[in-house]
Order: sequence, then structure tokens, then C-alpha cells
Amino acid sequence: MTKVSDSPQRRPLIETRSIDYIPEAERHGSLYSQFTLWLGANLQITAIVTGALAVVLGGDVLWSLIGLLIGQLFGGAVVALHAAQGPKLGLPQMISSRVQFGVYGAAIPIVLVCLMYLGFSATGAVLSGQAIAQLIEVSDSAGILIFASCIAFLTMFGYRVIHLVGKVTSVLGIIAFVYLFTRLMTLNDIGLLLDNRHFGWSSFLLAVSLSASWQIAFGPYVADYSRYLPSKTSSWKTFTAVGLGTVLGAQASMVLGVFAAALAGANFRGHEVATIVGLGSTGVMAALLYLSVVLGKVTVSTLNAYGSFMCVATVISGFRGRLEISPVQRMLFILLIVGASTTIALLGQHSFLSAFKFFILFLLTFFTPWSAINLVDYYFVNKERYDVQALSNPDGRYGRWNVLGISVYVTGVLIQLPFVDTHFYTGPMVAQLGGIDISWIVGLLVPGIHYYLVAKTSALAVPPERTQEA
Repeated sequence: MTKVSDSPQRRPLIETRSIDYIPEAERHGSLYSQFTLWLGANLQITAIVTGALAVVLGGDVLWSLIGLLIGQLFGGAVVALHAAQGPKLGLPQMISSRVQFGVYGAAIPIVLVCLMYLGFSATGAVLSGQAIAQLIEVSDSAGILIFASCIAFLTMFGYRVIHLVGKVTSVLGIIAFVYLFTRLMTLNDIGLLLDNRHFGWSSFLLAVSLSASWQIAFGPYVADYSRYLPSKTSSWKTFTAVGLGTVLGAQASMVLGVFAAALAGANFRGHEVATIVGLGSTGVMAALLYLSVVLGKVTVSTLNAYGSFMCVATVISGFRGRLEISPVQRMLFILLIVGASTTIALLGQHSFLSAFKFFILFLLTFFTPWSAINLVDYYFVNKERYDVQALSNPDGRYGRWNVLGISVYVTGVLIQLPFVDTHFYTGPMVAQLGGIDISWIVGLLVPGIHYYLVAKTSALAVPPERTQEA
């Protein structure tokens, strides 16, 4: 695994940089830490519940598992391609959007990303609050507040601590999941569940969409956690480390969720955490599993809070023309972000499951076009060559507003609407397709091809001396 050793003085425990470029002398870390970070981020209760939704909403066990795996592989590849940008650019993920949207225009997708983080952080806090409540016998609301305090504290430390937490939670997650799967297989007739098959395109593609949306939602911040790797780190190895970690972790969680929902039936709704823990045992072992649930959520919730901070800082820096963020500003941003997500969690904790399904599926409408545009531009238009200095200069080569990129993005969002199927809106093509939502497929292919065709002819060559290049 690629690794660079630095002295402790060069790598303080509390991160000193924010969204600014990471110089080569400060690069460190290993591909192994990328794998463990994304494995730990996915071995957690929200991923379990996401998998369970495939059964709760009408799918059978076998075809739900297959659909989830297909979506996992597809979405995981998209995420891993974004991750490979981190070592090459040395910058957070969303700053690279300034190439496609302009220094000011990048605020459009970034604001939507912030809303995504708030939503995921809030839903994670609800589930973690339930676990803490069971563990120390307090109310769910008190559990949410305790969990939020821990997340704010860890996020203050930044990059190195986040990776350390990822390693710890990945080990604990593996132990907990091996135990749960062992109990599941020995105490239940899994073969009987797998034999109950009733394939339907709608429920099958719902499973694909659930896992694909879960993975693609990591895209806007995955490079934030690979940007400290040495710039010579192999893009293929970064892709593999992140891809394996996120796909293996998420699929293990969602498989467990499918079995749990199938066994629990109607009792799963409103008792998600208790149902999962109940697969294991009672007494001391149950307490340890509740603790594992909380620790499993710590990694991804810290990622969400840290990613939110990066996004807010990116928007502000774009309008003020410089990248530096002071320690006080950093602290205030993090407290504001965690406070907002905690408020949402407290207000919406009693309607979690139904709201969460529609939330994660609707995310695809806004993030698949961004992901397609970003990846096509980086790998096929500019071919991993960006003028890093110009990313913070509104008067530079990328300008304030890139009308071309913004128009392709807006078109990409709008073209999905006929194919969207949500609780509050159903497009006219959904019925024609037998109730199947294929909006995310349209949102990846059409904007990606559209952007390539229009950007290829207008892209300016980046001067080699001002380029971060693979």
C-alpha cells in the first residue's frame, strides 16, 4: 500500500488546513486507510435500513439481494472514480466543480450537497439516538443530543482523526456483523426465505436504485478523504481501495437488512434498531450490539459533518476569492451544521422510515447529473489536468459562472422528471414503464454525453506549469 511517513510535528492531530491545496510535503496516509474508512462508513445501521427497504416496500429476498448488489457495483464505481481525484488535485471534491460551473456557479450543486448532508446526518442521528436510548436508558431525544455532541467533537479534529475512527469502527463492525450473520444463519431457515420468489421489475429496480443512490450520495465528498495521499498514488489503486471498501461494507449491511426485514415483517417499521439487535441476543451481548450500532454511525456522521463544513467553506471562499478558513470560523461552521442536523432529527424522529426512503431516492435527481458532469470533465474533457490556482480566482480561466456547465446540469435535472417516482411527485413516464423509476439512469447517461459533446469543443488547454496532473 502506498504510504508516506511524516513526523508528528508535520501531522498534528488537529487538522490545520481546510479547503486549501495540500502541499506534497504534507501528504501522508495509505490506501489501506481508504479501504477501512469506507468499509467502516458502510457497516452501519442506516445502510442496514436502506437494504431492508427493498423488502419492506414489496420485494422478495432473493431478487432484492441481487438488485442491491447490481446497484452497489454501479454506484460504487462512480464513487471510486471521484475518490481517485483526491490525490491528484489535493483539494476537496466540490471545489473541482468550479471547473464545470464557475467559481460562483459551483455554489448551485454545493448548496444541494449541503442539504443532502443535513438529511443523512439527521436520519443517522435518529437511529443512533434509538441505540443510545436503549443502551443507557434515556429518551430517544436525549440519545440524539448525546450522539450529536460526539460528532461535533470528533469533526473538530478533522482528517487524521476521521481516518483513525474509520479503522476502529471497521474492526468493530466486522466483529459485530460476523456475530449477527452467524446467529442469523444458525437460528433461522434462510433457505426458506430465499425460496419465496416473486420477481417484479418495479421492486427489482427499486432495490437497484436504493443501493446505487446510497453509493452515489458519497460522491460529492469522497475525495475530501483521499486528498492527503501523495500525488503519485496510483489512480487505479485508489479506485480499488475505495471501491472495495464501500461496496463490501454497504452490501454486507444491506444483506443483513433484507433478512432482518423479511424475518420481522410488519414489526420492522418503527423498531429498526431493536429488530437488528434482536437478531443477536439479549442482555450483555445486546448492550454491546447497541454500542456497535452507535460506533458504526460515528464514522459516516462525522464524514457528513466534515463534508458539510467543506461545502459551506467552499461556497464562502468562492465569493470572497480565497481558500483559507480560520480555526474559529471552522468551529462555528461545524457547530452550526451539527446543530441544524440535530434539530431536524429531533423534529422528524417519529416519521423516519417513510421519509427516509423518499429522501434518498429523490437525491438521485440532483446528484447523478452533477456526478456525470464532474467525471466526464475530469477524465475525458480535461483528462485529469486542472489549473489549481484558477479554482480560487473568479477572474481566472474558469470564470464566475460557467453557463455551459450550469445549463447542462439544469437540463440533466429536468430531463429526469418524467421518470421520477416519489411520494410527492410521479412523472408521466412512470406508468408507461410499469411503475419503474429509471430517472437515475437517465440522469447519468444524458448529462454525461451532453456535457462531453458541448465541452469538448470549448475546453481550453491548461498550461502544464499550472496543472495538477496524473
